[in-house]
Amino acid sequence: MKNLFSLLACFLISLSLSAQSGEWVELFNGQNFEGWKISENPDSFSIEDGMLKVNGPRGHMFYEGEVGDHDFNNFELEVTLKTLPEANSGIFIHTKYQERGWPNIGHEIQVNQSHGDWRKTGSVYSFKDVRDTFVEDGEWYKETIIVQGDKVTVKVNGEVINEYDETKDREGDLGTKKLDHGTIALQAHDPNSVVYYKSVKIKILPD
Repeated sequence: MKNLFSLLACFLISLSLSAQSGEWVELFNGQNFEGWKISENPDSFSIEDGMLKVNGPRGHMFYEGEVGDHDFNNFELEVTLKTLPEANSGIFIHTKYQERGWPNIGHEIQVNQSHGDWRKTGSVYSFKDVRDTFVEDGEWYKETIIVQGDKVTVKVNGEVINEYDETKDREGDLGTKKLDHGTIALQAHDPNSVVYYKSVKIKILPD
């Protein structure tokens, strides 16, 4: 048993070091919620055939695992996901665990192809928004978020669709939010929204 604990400790340390050395590390294991903490409505998050299914009342799934000590500054995040019709979700960056409500800390990167909210996938929500859509509901795609200093770059399937500069692009009504440091979170928006995530991986970039 002692040897088992030692091996586990070495594995967790290696995950953290891999991320710190600029290698991709998967944060979602497809089997359980290890390393994650869910707020408000845990039943809005479930695992189905190795995928994360997000469907239900408002809630957020915050990464609180060992990689980077769940406190990221500069990083590249690549999420593989698909939305069903009228779905809405979001990927929060530089945030921290909050038991209830929409996160007050950190920016939301929008996930939305056909929901009524005009802010579509790739928006830095309310700060620099995207009105066009680049994928269809039911289509697996990759949403990549690159955070470096005061800038956020969002890609869909490798194509840059939004570039946000904190020093000048503050057009919205959530002006207290800012880039700083923190963890990431995935959003359950409402009971009519169904989104599947099958990969959430991160690469820590130099400061």
